[in-house]
Amino acid sequence: MSTLISHTPIWQALQTHQRTLTAVHLRDLFAQDPQRFVKYSLSACGLFLDFSKNHLTGETFNLLLDLARKVALESRIEQLFQGDNVNNTEQRAALHTALRNHSQYPILVDNKDVMPAVNAVLAKMRQFSETVNQGKWLGYTGKRIDTLVNIGIGGSDLGPLMVVRALKAFHIQPLRAYFVSNADSTQLAEILADCNPETTLFIVASKTFSTQETLLNAHSARRWLIEKLGTPMAVARHFVAVSTNTQLVQDFGIDTANMFEFWGWVGGRYSLWSAIGLSIAVMIGMDNFEQLLAGAHAMDRHFASAPLAENMPVILGLLGVWYSSFWSANTHVILPYDVALEHFPAYLQQLVMESLGKQVTKQGINVDYATCPISWGTLGNNGQHAFYQLLHQGTQLVPADFLVAIESQHSLGEHQFAVLSNALAQAHVLMQGRTVAETRETLQVTGLQAEALEAAIPHRVFKGNQPSNTLVYQKLTPQVLGALIALYEHKTFVQSVCWGINAFDQWGVELGKQMASTFLTELKNTKPSQGYNSSTDGLLNYIKTRLV
Repeated sequence: MSTLISHTPIWQALQTHQRTLTAVHLRDLFAQDPQRFVKYSLSACGLFLDFSKNHLTGETFNLLLDLARKVALESRIEQLFQGDNVNNTEQRAALHTALRNHSQYPILVDNKDVMPAVNAVLAKMRQFSETVNQGKWLGYTGKRIDTLVNIGIGGSDLGPLMVVRALKAFHIQPLRAYFVSNADSTQLAEILADCNPETTLFIVASKTFSTQETLLNAHSARRWLIEKLGTPMAVARHFVAVSTNTQLVQDFGIDTANMFEFWGWVGGRYSLWSAIGLSIAVMIGMDNFEQLLAGAHAMDRHFASAPLAENMPVILGLLGVWYSSFWSANTHVILPYDVALEHFPAYLQQLVMESLGKQVTKQGINVDYATCPISWGTLGNNGQHAFYQLLHQGTQLVPADFLVAIESQHSLGEHQFAVLSNALAQAHVLMQGRTVAETRETLQVTGLQAEALEAAIPHRVFKGNQPSNTLVYQKLTPQVLGALIALYEHKTFVQSVCWGINAFDQWGVELGKQMASTFLTELKNTKPSQGYNSSTDGLLNYIKTRLV
């Protein structure tokens, strides 16, 4: 599409329609339509979505569906699944869906079915994880492995870290897992202090085996192991690699028989389904890892086949476009009421902002509309005592997603009733608010009167009218988690199609990496730095004089 979507009649119709809704409170929409919850909720793949608490009417819904048709969303979904080069700046497919293709239908990349290679890696992951789980993978001194350390960054860290934490209830005993990503030596040092070198296995996850942070940590871990066990021969029994660079893996000292492959059509933030998920497979067992894949595959099938009006990722994606581009909502908050999902908001930060943080279309045209919102959040109960003040009485429109488990992974007395009541109450109050009249009536009951009453009212009024979605599931299992992750992947893709941007490249991270390499050389050079700008030169020279 050479013309910006914002210059089309459907976009302008949505702008006009949005202006008619600005004066309509969400509580009024509910008062006008008693069937609103029934109309604006649906189930798919073990997830129940209530999207009725949105600035949405029947007309809005139809206009958003018209937008989806205008950008040929159904055709673009088909292209995604069939392996077309949807990543046009790198001329690649984005086939994370092939990694969980339980239907085993052929998926072609350059006229070659990728499924045999995918299945071969899954089989190798099964063999490896079962060997570790059964205590048959022995360290250099003959002791069984009880500690796993995943060394990666970005998608090689955030996805596995999130899933391993989320599925802690399914961990294979006596294994424990750590994740190292930061170049700051404190993280690695503190983790190694808890590890026994004789029983620790490191997974180095780097597609090229050249990522700066990952290799820095891997080499430091290697030195630690050799120092503790006294020989470089120990490396082969305590390190495995997820990479495509056979030579560099071999040079490191890792047996290439213990190297797990993945492919260029697997983007980093979509890679937990691949061998990058090796730490997941080991920690929860391959059967549960395949259940994770099965849940994602079920959501893939739903996304590929459900009508647009009944398609959960499509609906969430269109709502995301609605708020970012038409309501000037600059942020979107994720609020899990399930401690197992404590790392899910951070995982979504990469998925959303690396995918949608773009200023040009796929054709290289500068957009004139807002695209990606800032994605953020934390556990709901904790957030209530931190930033919910802004949600309730601040000046910004902040769409929210509530993620709610009916059952906890660990039942303990009345705890889950408290969790559920808080989640429902917060979503209700964010939408409903409390008017001046309702606040006055509430305060009068406390005995406040006259001037004291009137002075207190403005501070206790809740504007409400904050939109939210509520996603409910029975209990967080591997299958439910797989469906939940895939839901947000596909939601993100829908938004990218509507905005005409490429969801699968990330050129914005490259320049900083290049400059870091330059400054690494500068920091090691004792001569004064000059020629950048006064701030950069000043900081480099200030720090250089204080390096020890």
